Amino acid sequence: MDIPPLSVDAEIDAAAARDLLAAAAREAGALALEYFRLGARTSAQVETKVGGSPVTNADLAADSLMKRRLQEALPEAGWLSEETVDDFERLSRRSLVIVDPIDGTRAFVIGDPRWAVSAALIIDGRPIAGVVHAPALDETYAAARGAGATFNGATLTAGVGWPPRAAAGPKPIVEAIAATLGLALEIVPRVPSLAYRLCMAARGAVDFAVAAENSHDWDIAAADLLLEEAGARLIGASGERLLYNARQVRRGALLAASEAAAPRLIEAFRVAIGRRAN
Repeated sequence: MDIPPLSVDAEIDAAAARDLLAAAAREAGALALEYFRLGARTSAQVETKVGGSPVTNADLAADSLMKRRLQEALPEAGWLSEETVDDFERLSRRSLVIVDPIDGTRAFVIGDPRWAVSAALIIDGRPIAGVVHAPALDETYAAARGAGATFNGATLTAGVGWPPRAAAGPKPIVEAIAATLGLALEIVPRVPSLAYRLCMAARGAVDFAVAAENSHDWDIAAADLLLEEAGARLIGASGERLLYNARQVRRGALLAASEAAAPRLIEAFRVAIGRRAN
């Protein structure tokens, strides 16, 4: 990938950044696919990280590839990735690249195709470009600030209907939201990649999606912009949009819903996560 460096200080073009992220995500996805076996265990070597989550040499190879490509093209940006030690040098930068080379590693390991490569460019605390690429599903979600969001090239629009009929996320939280609102909701079976789950809300495959507490910025940053550009939002209990490039990268519970539905869902969401905390 021969792309000239892009200057953040020169007010980088969001569409150019989106295309850069998409190219890197597709290349990393193709690399990871070499280790993926649909319906069977991966050929990659699997180890367990501190905390118990798995990591494979496919995760590490994809991470290394994306870091090399994106740092060459965005030399002024800091770096944050699930598979790279965070040295906090990024905090001194105005811009930041956030990457998860394989979001949904457990799915990847067992041959479930619902895993994704996620990449976002943050400037002044908010994403201006984001890509979620699901190689085993041949799906690519991409967004640039002010330029909309796409799903495999087609315009992406979040559902705006009320009442909601389908949701994705932890069953106890979604059930509590439904009970508070007095709704009958179809709860989609667990989606292993959080980035992909949020993309389902961005394209209207579900009416809203929930993330339990302890998600990380690399899980959500790209999907955050996809939701925003599709006419939705990703919010915590405060109801405010999220800011990135802080020392703390772990999040509380999150709600992804259309601009129309979010104000009606937020109180029930707060009740639901309050119950989980007690």
